Amino acid sequence: MKNLSRLLFAMLLVLGYSNVNAQDQNNPWQITIGVNAVDGYPSGDGAPFSETFGDELFNATDHWNILPSLSTISVSKYLSDGFSFGIAGSLNKIDKWGDISKAPDVTNKVDDLSYYAIDGTIKYNFLEGKTIDPFVGVGGGYTWIDEIGAGTVNGTLGFNVWFSENVGLTLQSSYKHAFEDYLDTHFQHSAGLSIKFGGTDTDGDGIYDKDDACPDVAGLEAFNGCPDSDGDGIEDSKDDCPNEAGLAELNGCPDTDGDGIADNKDNCPTVAGLKALAGCPDADGDGVTDADDKCPNTAGPAANKGCPWPDTDGDGVLDKDDKCPDVKGTVANNGCPEVTETVQKQLNEYAKTILFDTGKASIKSQSEAVLGDIINILKEYSTAKFTVEGHTDSVGSEKLNQRLSDSRANSVKEYLVSHGIDAFRLSALGYGESKPIDSNKTRAGRANNRRVEINLAK
Repeated sequence: MKNLSRLLFAMLLVLGYSNVNAQDQNNPWQITIGVNAVDGYPSGDGAPFSETFGDELFNATDHWNILPSLSTISVSKYLSDGFSFGIAGSLNKIDKWGDISKAPDVTNKVDDLSYYAIDGTIKYNFLEGKTIDPFVGVGGGYTWIDEIGAGTVNGTLGFNVWFSENVGLTLQSSYKHAFEDYLDTHFQHSAGLSIKFGGTDTDGDGIYDKDDACPDVAGLEAFNGCPDSDGDGIEDSKDDCPNEAGLAELNGCPDTDGDGIADNKDNCPTVAGLKALAGCPDADGDGVTDADDKCPNTAGPAANKGCPWPDTDGDGVLDKDDKCPDVKGTVANNGCPEVTETVQKQLNEYAKTILFDTGKASIKSQSEAVLGDIINILKEYSTAKFTVEGHTDSVGSEKLNQRLSDSRANSVKEYLVSHGIDAFRLSALGYGESKPIDSNKTRAGRANNRRVEINLAK
């Protein structure tokens, strides 16, 4: 009963140790249950480094004590870089212990002795993560045979054969060197089923947090545990449209109209269009999208909403460049009619007949008709600028004549402006008696010199 208590105590230690540390790596825990064999014949003469040491190591018939039932349990915790630490508890029944010293070839039979052991081991796995995983270990423990117990220092060799990520077969052999003479040095072999467990999978996607690039969100193994919400084969973190299935070449976004422009960047997602126009069509190729093109089938500039510029007056100058779009003109004069010599002559024929009160700048009422004719000509040539010039004869002082010519020129200008001619188109200038066109010695000549001219400004 005491021995059974020892074994239960050992198992409690083992199970208690399994809950000491946090489980923070993939399958950091390994539990192994199986059978063990105790070999009390490590060497023919008892010396651990003699020539005959281990010469009958595999003589299981004569020397191995095997309890054909569950007789060993161990738990180990992975540390890092292939190292782990474990505790094992085992029991056995001893009925043979080496050979009789006086008869070296005769097995030393003993009464059924109880064997109990608890051992701690630091192991190093050479091929971590491989199907066949050899290891070595070193450690120590305490072993009882019946009521006698002693400490041991242990060396271990073994290997795991993993059938899956979590389940495998473990075979190992330990050399246990006792510190007390009353406990013989011996071997203990074991074979058992091993199960690895304890990996954390926060999001429950079957991928342990250690290997999960998105440990808090359930995902796919193909994407290291990250999700693909729309199922288009592109993980959400690299998908510009994670909630809509799309194309890899468009970073996971759809292209409904198939024009090579993702819907989220396509201003016309249901109609195939041009990249330069943000996915919208341009039937006439004028660079204006059909939706904004007032003439979608006829090319025209964007400034005219996709329609060609008109030439209302048919003078060869488009309305956009024509300063007189409703009046036929010349290209040289920006679409406006040019003042010809004939027109200029007609203006001055009219201007000569403007009458003033004697010695004054006031225009006589009978000149209104001819001034109306002048106004009509000026309006016809609406972009042309003119100079209203005043002239006198030589009667009177030169200073007086200059002042009178200025006043009469300005009087005509003011009349024209008051009847609809833009002031900026007209200037007024008096020349006095300096530019006669006839002799001032005759009455008729002086009458010709008293005149107003309206000339095209150069």
